[in-house]
Amino acid sequence: MRQILEAFVIVTLGMGALLGVLAIAYRLTRFLPDKWQDGGRAWVFVFPAVFSMMVGLVWPLIKTTYDSFFNDTGDEFIGLQNYGDIWQNPDTRLTVFNTMVWVFLGTAVVVVIGLTVARFADGMRGESVWKSAIFVPGAISLVGSALIWRFVYDQDVGLLNAIAGSIPGLPASMGGDGDRLWLLERGFGGLEPPSTAPGFNTFLLVVIFIWVSSGLAVVVFSAAIKGVPDEILEAARVDGATERQTFFRVTLPYIRGTVVVVSTLTAIGALKAFDIVAVATGGRFSTSTVANEFYVTSFVQFRTGLAAALA
Repeated sequence: MRQILEAFVIVTLGMGALLGVLAIAYRLTRFLPDKWQDGGRAWVFVFPAVFSMMVGLVWPLIKTTYDSFFNDTGDEFIGLQNYGDIWQNPDTRLTVFNTMVWVFLGTAVVVVIGLTVARFADGMRGESVWKSAIFVPGAISLVGSALIWRFVYDQDVGLLNAIAGSIPGLPASMGGDGDRLWLLERGFGGLEPPSTAPGFNTFLLVVIFIWVSSGLAVVVFSAAIKGVPDEILEAARVDGATERQTFFRVTLPYIRGTVVVVSTLTAIGALKAFDIVAVATGGRFSTSTVANEFYVTSFVQFRTGLAAALA
């Protein structure tokens, strides 16, 4: 309890000191020439953010890039060898392909689900309730989401095994025996992917990401669709356009910027896929992603050069 109070006091004093410095700097801008005062006041508030970005983002980026050209002990310059090792090592190369599945498939499905739900839920009875239910997974941490889905995929008490086992005639390779190791087995339905390609268990992890990310996409797309002017929609209907044609030829082009933003944010989230992988499989069974791999390479194997190249 004492440590918590000490931390609280330190943070409070630190924030108070920062606000005090900003207040003094703001007042000092009055002594600047008139043409510089507006710019000076702006920099008073912009500088802390710029400084934090330089310390927390730009410098680590430069340092990581520098380290990627050295060996694992950092005492020998080896050029692009670490980058070559990423592609020459089958296990590391697979993490790149797994990440591509997360980025392209995950983003595409999230956008399609978001647009579909936003379109058909718009104006329906209980719209807010349904959208809230879809948004709830997005309020759960990625660690919590992975834990929930570990129970779904569990061999003994998992919901997925219960469903698959209840389907008559379903092959055991598809879970028909109700005893499938979903997160361990790479093949599905008798098809076994090559060791250099993502397995079916990787796609099951992407499902968790889609489950978490779709809610925000629905909310954003719904707001964008409601922002389309009624005059444009009515003009399209008067010209004989069906609801489907109106959506694809009027609404969708109008909210194109929103689609790009949601796609970009979702792709960034997929690139950072670490929590789900770490909790669900720990990156084992050929499910590791680049984010998980550079964590393991750096903090478990202590191979700083290769980890920097992955990062």
